[in-house]
Amino acid sequence: MTDAPPVKIGILTISDRASRGIYEDKGGPAIREELSRIIASPWVAEARVIPDELDLIAATLVELCDTAGCGLVVTTGGTGPAPRDVTPEATERVCEKMMPGFGELMRSVSLRVVPTAILSRQTAGIRGQSLIVNLPGKPSAIHDCLDAVFPAIPYCLDLIGAGRIDTDPAVCKAFRPNS
Repeated sequence: MTDAPPVKIGILTISDRASRGIYEDKGGPAIREELSRIIASPWVAEARVIPDELDLIAATLVELCDTAGCGLVVTTGGTGPAPRDVTPEATERVCEKMMPGFGELMRSVSLRVVPTAILSRQTAGIRGQSLIVNLPGKPSAIHDCLDAVFPAIPYCLDLIGAGRIDTDPAVCKAFRPNS
């Protein structure tokens, strides 16, 4: 670990009902809990709850990456096949590079639990020095998916010049090739 400032991590809940206070946001707190369990180095959360609106999702992703300076942005919600599920489209709109392996692994892990995982459209992409990862909305699926992909996230952040994240090796062994 270093004396570097804490890495900023965006936690973005996309839900019409949660954004209006009709439904309790369970996805954002589940992400925060999982990150607190996995990450050993200092980090701070930039949390937002917004409705399923394509332009607003895209603008919020840009704000979290470019203005708030989040090296990692993790979203929850809006990855299904319903008409208002547009999180992957917003992510694709704002990213320079898509990282399809994240979604492939998350669906593979989720398929071991539920056959409807094939309906999920999780993805990930790079915007400048930020990695955006779209997770499903269910807290148990957030746990399963973050556990699956997080070993690759610290090295990805290294490669794109984002802040360094160290994991608790007893919880998640991050892969960094020896140089």
